[in-house]
Amino acid sequence: MNVDTHCHIDLYNNPKQILQECIKSDITVLAMTNLPSHFEMGYPHFQSLRKIRLALGMHPLMADSHQKEFKLFLTNIDKTSYIGEVGLDFSREGISTKTIQIETFTKILNIVSGKKKILSIHSRKAEKEVLELLIKYDITAAIFHWYSGELGIIDSIVSSGYYFSINPAMIKSSAGRKIISKIPKNFILTETDGPFINEKNLPLKPGETSSVVNFLAEEWKVTKQEVEKIIASNFLRIISYLK
Repeated sequence: MNVDTHCHIDLYNNPKQILQECIKSDITVLAMTNLPSHFEMGYPHFQSLRKIRLALGMHPLMADSHQKEFKLFLTNIDKTSYIGEVGLDFSREGISTKTIQIETFTKILNIVSGKKKILSIHSRKAEKEVLELLIKYDITAAIFHWYSGELGIIDSIVSSGYYFSINPAMIKSSAGRKIISKIPKNFILTETDGPFINEKNLPLKPGETSSVVNFLAEEWKVTKQEVEKIIASNFLRIISYLK
């Protein structure tokens, strides 16, 4: 099973072609959206697919659109079991909309609390605040996408039952490798975050996670096939929350 738990099919130059390639390759993909209006546009193309699911998102870096878009979030909430990309971003890029972000994220968590949903989480420079809110609203299933926070918070995230999705960019930095080495095997999933990560001057396509698998095989001192089995088992475990 080739699993990509976080990519943005709608943001490629040719999303329909990318989607057809995913179907042909028989890969498992959780496709993120950045706003509910984007979800609405994409949903008819994903509605009948079994292995490729479209997530309903409200990206923290698009906070200026949150108020206008929130009614659409409510309208579409029952169309999917996957929520993403959502979360907080207190980096220099996002800090100016901190108040709006917290208000939106809190409302989303309140709405999905107690529902069978899996969240893909953006947490840049706001990892502690994100974790506290997930726990406060009793969120059962969440995946920290491209985690870049402090090593000390990882144990708390794991003890809360949340997962991490690892992409090829993370294995290229010493900070990313330290983070990966701290995460228990049974809480790791793979992602590309395509088209935002490039390799050989081309955006990664959904499912192109072989470099992560190779790295984990070396890190864990197991075969690539064993890594793939672990990732598949982790994915099946988290989606079991939806049953």
